[in-house]
Amino acid sequence: MPLVANSSLPTFSRLREEGETILSSDKAIHQDIREMHIGLLNMMPDAALTATERQFFRLVGESNQIAQFYMHPFTLEELDRGSKEKQHIDLHYETFEQIKAQGLDALIITGANVSQPELSLEPFWKPLIEVIDWAYENVPSTLCSCLATHAVMEFRYGQKRKPLGYKQWGVFQHRLLDRTHPLINGVNTTFDVPHSRFNNISRAQFEAAGLHVLAESEEAGVHLAVSEDKFRIVFFQGHPEYDMISLLKEYKREVMRFANGESENYPPFPKNYFSLQTQAIFDEYHAHILNIKDTGEALREFPETLILDQLDNTWHDTAEAVLNNWIGKIYQITNNNRKALFMDGVDPLNPLNLGTVKK
Repeated sequence: MPLVANSSLPTFSRLREEGETILSSDKAIHQDIREMHIGLLNMMPDAALTATERQFFRLVGESNQIAQFYMHPFTLEELDRGSKEKQHIDLHYETFEQIKAQGLDALIITGANVSQPELSLEPFWKPLIEVIDWAYENVPSTLCSCLATHAVMEFRYGQKRKPLGYKQWGVFQHRLLDRTHPLINGVNTTFDVPHSRFNNISRAQFEAAGLHVLAESEEAGVHLAVSEDKFRIVFFQGHPEYDMISLLKEYKREVMRFANGESENYPPFPKNYFSLQTQAIFDEYHAHILNIKDTGEALREFPETLILDQLDNTWHDTAEAVLNNWIGKIYQITNNNRKALFMDGVDPLNPLNLGTVKK
């Protein structure tokens, strides 16, 4: 299902340059196939705003090469933005009012940075609730990523996330708990997913809320779960959308914060991500940082170019498969009229017509 460049958003040009299939609007018109309209509520901070666009757009576009995807990015006005990002949003994003007027076939909600001890104190809390409540009444399925999962679990199911006391950071192996659910059709029984978070919602909490856990890691916890109807809300606690270098960029940011005196603690390595050779290179760089504090030597460039060929992406194929299953099932139940929730005959309380759904 190729993406359609339905706006001037620079992400389309960037993805085309990277080899992704992007249809022009003119070409899309002449293909006799039902398009899908997918919203992306992008709540990520300025530094990650456009990278997050590319990650989710790429994941959607690569999941299937038959139908066409019209992507509709929007954000929340309550999120603090710099002037450059505000201009980007003003030029290329839609408003929530426009989204509501047009309707969607599916919605993806990203994570966000937090600054308050409680999610309910964040400026995005009430508008996020408004978006999710609207989506549940008007969109066949909503996919929540990381913090969006935590927010929905709190305000919709009364399950608050719990601090881990450390950063759950790295690439972790997961195992399928339900091998029959359509979302994981064709997915390996064990697979990797990156995680990057300080808080967690446990399997016991998901199940106490009446939700269905599909995949879990012994070390990192639940990654994939679905709402009580088994499809209307899909929960990610990990980051399958991450690029191969995403964790490297996070690690570099934390290293440079230490080098610049902004942090007292040198970051640990993301688990199961760097090879032993890569770790040795970064250990040497750590020693260099400690040494220049005494010698006054100039700080050398962070050695990321030395290790890029040693990084592996062990999660993207599975992420594509899950997205393909999600989109395929939406395609089968969504109405041609985006203002209608489902096609005729679909039960909103059991849209996939699966057994043992709690009503």
